[in-house]
Amino acid sequence: MRAAALIAVAWLALASSDARSARGAKPDAISKRHADLIASYAADLQALAGEASDSGLTSQAAKARRWAPPVLQNTLRFAQRPAIATDVAPAPSRLPADSPEFRWQARFDQARADQAETLFALSAEAVDDGEASQAFPLLVETLRENPDHEAARKILGYERLNDRWLTPFEARKLREKQVWHPKFGWIPAANVKRYEGGEQFYRGRWMKADDANRLGAQPKNGWNVTTEHYAVHTDHSLEEGVRLATRLERLYDVWQQMFAGFVATEEQLARRYRGQAATRREPPQHKVVLFRDRDRYIEALKKDQPNIELSSGFYLASRREAYFYVAEGEQDDTNLYHEATHQLFSEIRPVSRDIGRDENFWIIEGIACYMESLVEQEGWTLLGGNDAVRLRDAQHRLLADNFYVPLSELISLGMEQLQRDPRIAKLYSQSAGLTHFLIHGAEGRYRGPLVEYLVAVYTGRDRADTLATLTGEPDARLDELYREFLKSIK
Repeated sequence: MRAAALIAVAWLALASSDARSARGAKPDAISKRHADLIASYAADLQALAGEASDSGLTSQAAKARRWAPPVLQNTLRFAQRPAIATDVAPAPSRLPADSPEFRWQARFDQARADQAETLFALSAEAVDDGEASQAFPLLVETLRENPDHEAARKILGYERLNDRWLTPFEARKLREKQVWHPKFGWIPAANVKRYEGGEQFYRGRWMKADDANRLGAQPKNGWNVTTEHYAVHTDHSLEEGVRLATRLERLYDVWQQMFAGFVATEEQLARRYRGQAATRREPPQHKVVLFRDRDRYIEALKKDQPNIELSSGFYLASRREAYFYVAEGEQDDTNLYHEATHQLFSEIRPVSRDIGRDENFWIIEGIACYMESLVEQEGWTLLGGNDAVRLRDAQHRLLADNFYVPLSELISLGMEQLQRDPRIAKLYSQSAGLTHFLIHGAEGRYRGPLVEYLVAVYTGRDRADTLATLTGEPDARLDELYREFLKSIK
């Protein structure tokens, strides 16, 4: 499975506990230049598509249009990493060199290569400008355009094994002669045919998959599915465990791109560019339990969470485990992304035992609600968007219901105060809306301060004025800007 290798330094030198320098928000110049670059690239691809259509190259025209990055209002776009074991060199073209198809493909490939170099150069500028955390999404996007970009691969912690780029975890698996199967997870390459033929190696012996499913469904049995960043135990089925792990890895991929600054300081991240980081090691794995149904989920957790029947997922910080169950009908991943986000923020780096106990609890739920907006589209992972359910709810609460708690009051609420407040549903909606605003409003100028705010809250160094200090805006002014932001959403 494709696994993340982004913040290698995170596992070796966690972010310093020293407070980051307080500063007001500044215009997000790197993001603006990136947006302009994407718009120009999308136009070039559309032009290539038009030329292909005029020449009768229908499939090539569709290919160029599919490859164009999506440009959506109030949406963050993150490139998905190349698949595991991407070959260094693409297969040579079999098209005649003088054919229109060959000439068009050469122009398409050159456009991608040029885009990769421009993205990489912009990532280096971000580091020079002291915005190293913004460089890492640009590096991943560089690999989308050129999977064999050596400098980007090395900065992201990949190593070259024969003709493939691999993370240390992937390299170990391949040295053990295992392969990633999208249905069965990591299994010995020699066993693929038997698994696909309806067998499983379970509890030390080969048996039919139906027999393994009956044994595994017993409460004390089950399956263990391991990926680069997750250890999933389930009593449902091997396949469902793999499916969950795959979705969690997708969340992890976009989370670490977006919150690089939460994991390490700008200087620690910049060392990757200077080749000064320690050797990349395999990251720790986050524990997740997937129950076969809602009844088992409630029975197992009711002692730890009295109202567990009201939930469809839960992160228990004291055990450092997240819990979910397989629901009947269509799968809704919003709660999965919500609880798994809590897990990542709580486990990636050392955090306070009393996160949000006395104040600033709203952002802990606000950022988890924001991550519910995750959707995948043509090789991209998108966050935010004007049609995000949480954002639309917040807009309705403020503009239709005229409900709004001033930010200064919301900040003053600790965990128990907020969760026992009779307005809790409305407060969650407002928290989600404010988070969308801090990420997308004012042309992104509050996005960096928001990450610093999360660092302060999770490490227990937050105060009532932390957000105002980091954004350079008093709470009352943020109240005004938030209202203007929601009014602008169409």
